[in-house]
Amino acid sequence: MDKRLKNAVVGQSGGPTAAINATLAGVILGASKAHSEGKIGTLYGMKNGIDGLQNGMIVDLASFFEDQAKIEALSSTPAAALGSCRKKLPKVEEGGEIYDRVFSVLKENNIGYFFYIGGNDSMDTVAKMNAYAQKIGYDLTVIGVPKTIDNDLVGTDHTPGFGSAAKYIATTVQEIICDCAVYTVPAVTIVEIMGRDAGWLTAASGIGRIVTGRAPDYIYLPERTFSMEDFMRDVRTALDKHPNVVIAVSEGVRFADGRYVGEGTQSGALDAFGHKYLAGTGKALELAVKAEIGCKVRSIELNLPQRCAAHLASGADIEESLLVGETAFDRALAGLSGHMMAFERVEGEEYAVRVVSNAVAEVANKIRYVPDEFICKEGNNVTDACLAYLLPLIRGERKIAYKDGLPVHCVIG
Repeated sequence: MDKRLKNAVVGQSGGPTAAINATLAGVILGASKAHSEGKIGTLYGMKNGIDGLQNGMIVDLASFFEDQAKIEALSSTPAAALGSCRKKLPKVEEGGEIYDRVFSVLKENNIGYFFYIGGNDSMDTVAKMNAYAQKIGYDLTVIGVPKTIDNDLVGTDHTPGFGSAAKYIATTVQEIICDCAVYTVPAVTIVEIMGRDAGWLTAASGIGRIVTGRAPDYIYLPERTFSMEDFMRDVRTALDKHPNVVIAVSEGVRFADGRYVGEGTQSGALDAFGHKYLAGTGKALELAVKAEIGCKVRSIELNLPQRCAAHLASGADIEESLLVGETAFDRALAGLSGHMMAFERVEGEEYAVRVVSNAVAEVANKIRYVPDEFICKEGNNVTDACLAYLLPLIRGERKIAYKDGLPVHCVIG
């Protein structure tokens, strides 16, 4: 190891996506270029995010990815190749053993660049790492690289990972609608889609409306208070029009008193960041429709495939994920620190984005909701303007390598 050059470390955190490894691949490409130009030493990967870093769990990514084919495979591999975690750091002013352990590992390995790929909670880690480094006078360049299927990070037009999840949802809902249409018996199908606070993913279920003309009869987002009375009225109205009713609903919809619709089906347990574990909204509504209306009814929870269906990734999403990872490294070398990379949509008829950045302290622990103009006045569907915003994010297909009929994935040892 060349002590004259600072090394870098990159980690992944939070829920994985079909594109988070493409962002990692972008960081690796940026590091490889910088190393060849004599600007950095080695790029390390932290296993299981900040949780693994504190225990010295790092791997030499530079050596592992000397083969370009591995980087190609990595960019099409689902989940988080380095592993992930949901670790909440203590307040900077409180310090604590974890900061001591993390910075000990950084010093021991001559690390001067810290990249963290993640969503809202991960940006909290980025902000605290940057602040703590400044507090103790450690020379550390800290960059947050966005990732989340929820698309709820502020300061960016959209997030890497969202486009692929949106493509999977839009496609799967199209297929569900086709399947439900084969019978004439009155039936209701409720599709539960991820989204605790923001309904971007559920909104994507309606993209077919402006492409094929097929879309759910109703779409319910957590940005609007959920009323069981209004919901039943909507279901009856749809059944009066045709027998095959399909409804999309966010897992995070709540009643006026703040209770989650699916709360009764869950344990009430919280994760490290104080979030309730959610699921069961579709099942709760299925049971309610069966009890009140009595027609045939089923619920479908799309669950993990929303974030790991790399075989159906958005071409635009993967290319942008590579771009934001590589640009993050370039900006770090140029002296940027304490920032999260972001996308800014370029005005014009043709869709295009530029990579920008925001101070991470300004984006951490904030939520970007679906705006009012993207939700219909009745609160039970999305507008065409919303769908027009979403459409470019799902376009394009990724060429994937296969072996004996199965996709080839990259596994970091």
